[in-house]
Amino acid sequence: MRILSITAGAAGAYCGSCLRDNALAAELTAQGHDVVLLPLYTPTLTDETNVSQDRVFFGGISVYLEQHLPLFRKTPSLLDRLWDSSLALRLASRRSIPIEPRLLGELTVSMLKGAGGFQRKEIAKLLRWLSGEPPPDIICLSHALLIGLARPLREALRRPICCTLQGDDLFLEGLGEPYRSQALELIRANHVFVDAFLAVSSYYARFMPHYLGVPAHKVQVVPMGINLAGYPAGPRRSSGVFTIGYFARIGPEKGLHILCQAYRVLRQQQNLPPCRLEAAGYLGQEQKKYLAGIERDMKDWGLDGEFHYRGVPDREGKIGFLASLDVLSVPSTYAEPKGTYLLEAMACGVPVVQPRRGAFPEIIEKTGGGILVESGDSASLAKGILALLRNPSRAAELGRNGARGVREHYSVARMAASAVEAFENICAPSASQPLRPTLAERV
Repeated sequence: MRILSITAGAAGAYCGSCLRDNALAAELTAQGHDVVLLPLYTPTLTDETNVSQDRVFFGGISVYLEQHLPLFRKTPSLLDRLWDSSLALRLASRRSIPIEPRLLGELTVSMLKGAGGFQRKEIAKLLRWLSGEPPPDIICLSHALLIGLARPLREALRRPICCTLQGDDLFLEGLGEPYRSQALELIRANHVFVDAFLAVSSYYARFMPHYLGVPAHKVQVVPMGINLAGYPAGPRRSSGVFTIGYFARIGPEKGLHILCQAYRVLRQQQNLPPCRLEAAGYLGQEQKKYLAGIERDMKDWGLDGEFHYRGVPDREGKIGFLASLDVLSVPSTYAEPKGTYLLEAMACGVPVVQPRRGAFPEIIEKTGGGILVESGDSASLAKGILALLRNPSRAAELGRNGARGVREHYSVARMAASAVEAFENICAPSASQPLRPTLAERV
């Protein structure tokens, strides 16, 4: 198949959606499909070989200028190249600058208006480029937030369109009003131009139709998958210091503060072996005060020597970091649809302890690689971690289960097979029947 996949860069940050889209495109290409992965806003950042196009559409600088300065909505494309170049976008992405919710909301609404928004010139650029390319069999948008492109793409290319659902609600809830309501209304109005929505988990496939106001029969499941190359296949070795790990974006929504509170409760127990708490993941400029507050709390509790933030590792460093852990926990404060870090930790044979919410229960049920605790409850989280600390054989069993379960259910090859089946389902549905269940939905 020839697949046009449109993803969205996240400036200088590692973005779970970018990583997922890139891994899927790379695997589909390896399987013989013709995949064009187009980044929007900024180049994508990945910890694997980046297979996206060098050219960036809807360059973040142009989009911003067109939103706020009417003059730039009419400038010629030749002039736009000055700030649309990959170099200019990479330079602009080096600084993580907090954006006012009001400005972010206005831009989101404008993008969802498609040809009716302030970025209509960018749509014309994209369509002009696509007119010179072989037509795709299917077009895949990486987020519902890109659904404003569905109508112009459908009218220009007359090809089926699908839209991946992989975390839109967290962004939308952060917009505030009136932008949240306006954005949801525009998504609902544009769903008629989308043939199917592909959710990354069964949880999200149940939740998003009601949240977005789209028909449930349009939603299929294409579960997450990771590239297992480089992950250790054998049993892991303990360092002698019980190491609790956190690997995710640093921010209150991911719950690092809850894990630190649980660690404090844990260290109040008697007769514990040496312990430490290790954290790694992207740290935006706007979250440095959050991390500083956590470090201050750990110092006040007399635990600062046992807590370390290890920065943002590359792929090799990530695997090494995860493999050094005895248990991983990312106690998110919201219902996550993906949980990629769970798959990565379990692929290393590391058991996980997670809140009972979002996609976590189905991941742990399928893999058998961890335990569930109460959401937002540091005491419950501490109890779950302590159970593994006190019972190394149980922890080792969960680690083995997780390593096996990820390879069986959550490999990138399985994700690609599910995606191809969904694409074929979308491209040739029965005239009298709804879309067939995908492989992932039947298992």
